[in-house]
Amino acid sequence: MSYLPGKFVWFEHLSADPARARNFYQQLFGWHVETMRLGETHYPMIVNGNDGIGGFISGESPARWVSYVSVPDVDRTYKAALAAGAKSESAPIDYGTIGRGAAIVDPTGARISLWKSAQEDRADADVPISGFVWNELWTSDVDTALAFYSKLIGYTHEAMDMGEQGTYHVLSTAGNKGRGGALRSPDPSMPAQWVPYVRVADVDETLASAKQLGGKVCMDGTDIPEVGRIGMMVDPQGAMLAVIKPTPPQA
Repeated sequence: MSYLPGKFVWFEHLSADPARARNFYQQLFGWHVETMRLGETHYPMIVNGNDGIGGFISGESPARWVSYVSVPDVDRTYKAALAAGAKSESAPIDYGTIGRGAAIVDPTGARISLWKSAQEDRADADVPISGFVWNELWTSDVDTALAFYSKLIGYTHEAMDMGEQGTYHVLSTAGNKGRGGALRSPDPSMPAQWVPYVRVADVDETLASAKQLGGKVCMDGTDIPEVGRIGMMVDPQGAMLAVIKPTPPQA
């Protein structure tokens, strides 16, 4: 089987009202939901085109997106995370025949899930419109976060000077494959969190639609050289999400 440790492979929206979240994102991104049998429960799986990319689950406020990162051994990584200063949110458990997972809160306060699929990780390929294409850690303690994830996941990181926005750290796995980023939160009072990015055809139109559907725009469409046009929003229940139209690769 082919696995890609360090790749973010799944994204879940946790909120007090999954039906409301489902309605918002189906209208915004054109996702649909298929019910997947998971033991004695039914799991509402987010499907983009033909690809399962995440799910909607019920949980206490505040609403948030939860990122799943592929690891070679959930139990071993979970123990290593706790030894490195993380807190347990959910101990390792098997999810039917789908895979094994655990959830932790990293030393800076950001939640993340560890995952080992029973099948294999989806191969790296161009992400279609409305698919998750990037993941970004916002934290007030970047140095601690970089040390933690470098040791736990094996990420290397490259610093990029973003001027007034500070330093951006690109997290990569073997072969210099970019998997995500880390930066200092612009608001020190903001809790540490991983913010997923969804690829869209038009950032400004997507943000306008999000507002019409009851969301809030927290960063208007902005061009980032050699990256693309990005924007950020908060959905009607308070979960943060970013959208991006990547710059086409140079020939």
